[in-house]
Amino acid sequence: MNTPPFVPVALARILRPWGRRGEVAAYILTDFPLRLAQIPQVWLADGRNPPRPARVLSCRVHLGQAILQFAGIGSISEAERLRGLEVQIPLAERLPLGPGRYYITDLIGCEVWEPGGSKVGTVRDVQRAGPATHDRSPEAWVLAVTTDRGELLIPLAVEICTEIDIQNRRIEVRLPQGLRDLNGP
Repeated sequence: MNTPPFVPVALARILRPWGRRGEVAAYILTDFPLRLAQIPQVWLADGRNPPRPARVLSCRVHLGQAILQFAGIGSISEAERLRGLEVQIPLAERLPLGPGRYYITDLIGCEVWEPGGSKVGTVRDVQRAGPATHDRSPEAWVLAVTTDRGELLIPLAVEICTEIDIQNRRIEVRLPQGLRDLNGP
């Protein structure tokens, strides 16, 4: 039986040792940082060598960083060897999202289409456009779409992105008048 390939999803990047007992401070790369404490095993990867398994003993969030303790790491020098590693899980273990929410990695590579079958381009990246405008509003995001005329930034808003079909890698959009001109060369 063939084992499916390990497709990683990075949850955090280890920055430095924290304290004297082998804990590490990590930059959080997920919208669900508390889940790190609920995952019994993660994978540590440097991008050059195969990822290696690691058991998470504890995780807490402190000043916007994850403070992690791994089994077998009990000193500053042992924690120092983890500097720069990514904390990963397999793609299949991501948390399901509710309706109208998408993982950035699922949006990248989707084709963008206008009504009537006119292809706009392909999503190259998803970027923050700015902070929330008030306490209850979500952050603003834009799709960076590669087109035949260059990059086009399309707000990721339900009024504009009218249908997102991750399964078929397709996003239907109704571009506001003048949007192409704002993003033009």
